[in-house]
Parts: sequence; structure tokens; C-alpha cells
Amino acid sequence: MPERHIVSSYDRDLESIQATIMKMGGLVEAAILDAATSLEERDEELAERVRRGDKAIDALEEKVNEETVRLLALRQPSAGDLRTVLTVMKISSNLERIGDYAKNMAKRTGVLVQMQPVDGSSGAIRRMAKTVEAMLKDVLDSYIQRDAELATDVRMRDEEVDQMYNALFREFLTFMMEDPRNITACMHLHFIAKNIERMGDHVTAIAEQVIYLVTGTLPEDSRPKANRGAYINPEVTDG
Repeated sequence: MPERHIVSSYDRDLESIQATIMKMGGLVEAAILDAATSLEERDEELAERVRRGDKAIDALEEKVNEETVRLLALRQPSAGDLRTVLTVMKISSNLERIGDYAKNMAKRTGVLVQMQPVDGSSGAIRRMAKTVEAMLKDVLDSYIQRDAELATDVRMRDEEVDQMYNALFREFLTFMMEDPRNITACMHLHFIAKNIERMGDHVTAIAEQVIYLVTGTLPEDSRPKANRGAYINPEVTDG
């Protein structure tokens, strides 16, 4: 009876953590789409909501970390359960980073709305963002369903995101060469596109963790990556 009680308590605690992860994932999905929409529609108010909303994502990550530490301390999970707990922590960390990139997209929107639009760029960025958001939705489904096949599919789809980024990068270079007045706007748009490409990398990292959770091993093959060529490194540092 005491053992069943312990197992039941562990299951309840883990379900609570997983519910927090899914809530966090929902907020991140919305942040991706809203950040892209705010750029396309030049909606500063929506961009500001994305920026403010990142605090809720950060708070949920902190909650996941606190609950998993408590679970490890009190429940002493078995080796298999420990793998689940560690996977949850890594998923929440990747979600938090994706949220940061969405916030930084929204920050640049506030600058770009003061400039002349670059033809077709915001729509292309929104399509790229929707691709990553769909990948995120599928990878979270793969985690809940313990579906390694779906996670593998998401992992392979990251190549499409890389290809979209490469196409945008070449397009922005063309715009800048054709008219130097486009340089500042295109630099900001390039940074946004790179942020989305990095989101895809974090979604892929989640997919690899799901594969590890289900199979016990990480993928041995290197996932295909489109040739990115040379680019300016817009690594986000302002969190």
C-alpha cells in the first residue's frame, strides 16, 4: 500500500509538471505567430503584448524547474522515470529560449514600423514562423503521445526552415545592393529571420529529447542542414 501511494504521488506530480509544459508550449506557439503577425501588420500594440507575455513564459519555466527539483528530492524516481524528468527540464529550457526569440522579434518590429516596408519580406517571414510553430505543435504532441516517429519527422523538417532562411538571406542581400536605403531595414529583417531559424533548432532539440525519452538513445545521424553560407551573426544576448 505505501508503495502504491508513492507511485500515485509521483504520477500526480509528473502530470502537474507536464500540464505546465503544455501550457508553456501554448504560450510559446502564440508568441511565435503573434510576433510574425505584428511585423506583417505593423501592429506595435501586438508586438508589445508579445514582449510583455514573455514574463509568463519565464515564470512557467521557473515553475517547471522548481517542481522537478521537488520531485527528484521527494519521490526518488527510478532510472526510467528520471529520464522523463530530465527530458521535461530540457523541453522547458528550449521553450523558454524560443520565447526569448519571439520577444526579440517583437522588439525589432517596433523599430521596423518606423521604416519603409521591404516588399514581400514580412509575409515571407510569417510563413517561416508558421512553419516553426507547426513543428513546435507537432513535437509537443509527440512528447505527450510518446511518438518517436512523429518526433523524427519534426527533426527532419528543420531543413525546410534552413532553406527558407537561406532564401530570405539572399533576398535581403539583393534588396540592400539595389538600394542602400534598404540596408537598415533589411538588417533588422535578417536578424528576425535568423531568430526564427534558431527557434527551429530549439524545436529540433526538443524532438531529439523525445526520441531519447522513447527509445533510450539519441539519434546517431546528423540531421540534414541546408547550406547556410555566410551570414552576419545576430546572436541574441538581451534575453
